Amino acid sequence: MQDKCGVVGISSGDPSRDVAKSIYYALYALQHRGQESAGISVYDGKVVWTHKAMGLVAEVFNNARIEALGGATGIGHVRYSTAGESALKNSQPILVKYREGSVAIAHNGNLVNAGKLKEELEAEGEVFHSTSDTEVIARLFVRAMLEREDPAEAVRTVMRKAVGSYSVVILSGNLIIAVRDPLGIKPLCVGKTEDGVIIASESVAIDTLNGKLVRDVRPGEMVIAKDGEVRFYQLSHQQSPAHCVFEYIYFARPDSIMDGRLVYDVRVKIGAALAEEHPCDADTVTPVPDSGITFAIGYHQRSDIKYRECLMKNRYIGRTFIMPGQELREISVRLKMNTIRPNIEGKKIIMIDDSIVRGTTSRRIVDMVKSAGADEVHVRIGSPPILAPCYMGIDMASRDELIAAHKTVAGVEAVIGADSLGYISHEGLVEAIGLPRESLCMGCLTEVYPIEIPGEVCRLAQTRITEFIKPKLPMI
Repeated sequence: MQDKCGVVGISSGDPSRDVAKSIYYALYALQHRGQESAGISVYDGKVVWTHKAMGLVAEVFNNARIEALGGATGIGHVRYSTAGESALKNSQPILVKYREGSVAIAHNGNLVNAGKLKEELEAEGEVFHSTSDTEVIARLFVRAMLEREDPAEAVRTVMRKAVGSYSVVILSGNLIIAVRDPLGIKPLCVGKTEDGVIIASESVAIDTLNGKLVRDVRPGEMVIAKDGEVRFYQLSHQQSPAHCVFEYIYFARPDSIMDGRLVYDVRVKIGAALAEEHPCDADTVTPVPDSGITFAIGYHQRSDIKYRECLMKNRYIGRTFIMPGQELREISVRLKMNTIRPNIEGKKIIMIDDSIVRGTTSRRIVDMVKSAGADEVHVRIGSPPILAPCYMGIDMASRDELIAAHKTVAGVEAVIGADSLGYISHEGLVEAIGLPRESLCMGCLTEVYPIEIPGEVCRLAQTRITEFIKPKLPMI
């Protein structure tokens, strides 16, 4: 599984300061959220300058490119595609020019009604240059700007039309406008730096710049940053949010603070819950690196079974690694991960991972551990079975490809070759996260979604109504 993107916006209180390098460092901290492309847009007082390309942050930018991006206000983006193909035309920030100037927009999430909105805009004469739903947001914003001539009101107009998940940063002149969707599905937070303000997908980007986390952007809230100062405006109110559970399980960095919770602590609690729900008589607890590490620590602490690394990840494979032939597929797993045989031989192993999607990778890893001499391999998973696809910005297999959608736990256990298999329960997961169940999006785990999706069941479809409120917004 892959998350869609990471976003950053920085506004400096010093007009002589260039923020591109700080944005670069912040994007580096968010590289785990997307590895396909990266981009930065800055405003120099007259013009919005943008550089973006396919590749990792360090591949896209060098000192010369960063120094060419002069300006005290800017936004940045790292991308993994879930809506729109992996291509340069879909890299972000997306720049849209109009008669009053230009805006740059970066987006994390997925609009479930993007196709319908695009058709409506094209019928009204809009010409799209990408296949990304981010351009739909950009076109809606610019059209609203032309009608109302005020960015804050334009954001409110976009929110009324867009359905789905979105944490967005917009560069409009010397303003950064950020907004989180009414359900708060995707994360967004605000921090203060020595001379300004940073808005980012995760608090680790703030930490990287030696800043201080102020707070999360609330669901349905707009943030306006100008000249290093920030103000908050609540634009919509929902009966309850729907934060993505997989941010806590997998996507966010463990050192991020998200909706008031340290992700590391949540994952340790998930591991402890696994130990309580699925105890096992074994010699060693080991993680599938890197995503299973914190769960395994929690399992070890609660069970008092020895923690030891039995698998070592090769962190130098690179994102574009492709095997040249079908017959070498098994070698690809060994190139990415290797067993530590002396820690495995003759042992009963509890192997902990974050999730099972198709089951093929889990099968290969179990086979590797058994081939290294394990007497038994018991698999424990830090998420409940994944039964359905995600429509809100996670690149996940289709329902036909999801192994748990068609097999019982015993059936999955047989396919992956484990001696036993245990998933954390829904109740255990919710308790570990520490938020009410109705405040979480668990659609991929329950087949019940927080918003209406054709062909799927919507939780609280009749009562979950977004109320758009009208605070007095500044004319900016």
